[in-house]
Amino acid sequence: MPSPVEERLQLEIPPALAELLRTVPELSQAYVVGGGVRDAVLGLASKDLDIEVFGTDYERLGRALARWGPTDRVGRAFGVIKLTLADGEEIDFSMPRRDSKVGAGHRGFAVAPDPSLLPRDAASRRDFTMNALMYDPRRRVVTDHFGGLADLRAGVLRHIGPAFMEDPLRVLRGMQFAARFALRTAPETIELCRSIAASYHELPLERVREEWLKWASLSRRPSFGLRFLLDTGWLEHTPELAALIGVPQEPDWHPEGDVWMHTLHALDALVELPEWQGADSARRNVWSFAVLLHDAGKPSCTRRDTKDGRERVVSPGHDVAGGPLAAAFLERIGVPQSVSQRVLPLVVEHMAHLQAATDRSVRRLSVRVRPETVHSLAVVITADYSGRPPRPAGAPAALVTLLDRAERLAVAAAAPAHVLSGWHLLEAGFEPGPELGDIVRAAYEAQLDGAITDLAGALEWLRTHERWGDRLSQVVPRARAALPAAFTELSAAAWQARWDETVLALSAPQGPAYRRESERTLVRLAVLRSG
Repeated sequence: MPSPVEERLQLEIPPALAELLRTVPELSQAYVVGGGVRDAVLGLASKDLDIEVFGTDYERLGRALARWGPTDRVGRAFGVIKLTLADGEEIDFSMPRRDSKVGAGHRGFAVAPDPSLLPRDAASRRDFTMNALMYDPRRRVVTDHFGGLADLRAGVLRHIGPAFMEDPLRVLRGMQFAARFALRTAPETIELCRSIAASYHELPLERVREEWLKWASLSRRPSFGLRFLLDTGWLEHTPELAALIGVPQEPDWHPEGDVWMHTLHALDALVELPEWQGADSARRNVWSFAVLLHDAGKPSCTRRDTKDGRERVVSPGHDVAGGPLAAAFLERIGVPQSVSQRVLPLVVEHMAHLQAATDRSVRRLSVRVRPETVHSLAVVITADYSGRPPRPAGAPAALVTLLDRAERLAVAAAAPAHVLSGWHLLEAGFEPGPELGDIVRAAYEAQLDGAITDLAGALEWLRTHERWGDRLSQVVPRARAALPAAFTELSAAAWQARWDETVLALSAPQGPAYRRESERTLVRLAVLRSG
């Protein structure tokens, strides 16, 4: 058995935890383990620190920790105690444990805490060498029993031993680790993962989702994770992705190769964009899945056809065809509807910049991509356009034009709000019912076309509409009868002055309450005119 490697390491430990580790006798053989050590070796911030404690039993450890703050022993069966320190920091302390395979799948293990276990034996139950590192906070050294330090420095993802194959979830963990840390996978690990590809269906959907979400939000090189799935034979479990392999593209437009290669390049281009790097995990998830699936429709739409006087590879309609396939993939990996409903319009609309950008078309595009935005769509399009090496990366000129128009129309960050709403109609004398929805929808269509730009215009549109104008004349007497005398006694000149004054007030920034009162005034004035 080779001797462990030890190296000095500066790992930042919160002061309250450092004091605990330094002064509690039961923690004299406590080590920081897992991802926190790995990240410190890589020079990354360590958000979560897990502590593994040797040389004591669960009850003694619990009593010792309870003197430092509230403890939660919900993980008793696994030998885990969660301690909340005075500064609010929550730390997991765990006993070394033995895992015995007793059934199929990720959950088919019997777990037994064993305080007599040696550090090397405890580390051997982990998945990859880089995750088996142990940090001694007293000596400030990292202990490496399985070559994890060398593997990290060489950029290699390597499993520890044959016990790896007992838990198929480790393969998907390998997928997201390869992408997060830009790691090449050791050949023996590839073969071991390939040998258990059939066990994918034993995995709980929520754990599959968790690994994919880490891939989507944390990747440094997303393509490494997808190549890992291909090399290990696990890509077959996502047929929407497997179908991209070998689908040809027109070399003049896509010199990088087939749709699969383009998707890999586009994903790697995405994570280089400043928008992605500055985004939170929720937005990164949406963009990553949208770029991953943006060409999912190409396998069913690609053919050879004559274009520009020569035979070319084309994929007409692949943007729309990709919508249901993207939905199927996201459901297959357990992504919630709250994410799917944001991804799908970005897939379906990723070719929108190739259409002529008019005020009407850009307003309508901002509605079609909801709940996402034109800004968000631009990120996906830029990644798509940048995934065609050796062509240069960047936003296509047509997208710049589209974005400029969207900014001018104030619809880049959100679709336009309804100018005319149901409460305006109630103020005008309409009664609650389906009719209100019909009118509001018709007014919004006119607004998107540019026929309505403000409430005054919306009320005039309503008054002169061939259908709704007659209805307004029928209901307005009810509203007029309820008007305060301050309105009914207005002369024509006073009415016009009040109208102009209110329209001007609504064109300026206002607080919600003041704006609502101004809108009510305008509707009342419109009721008078309609009489």
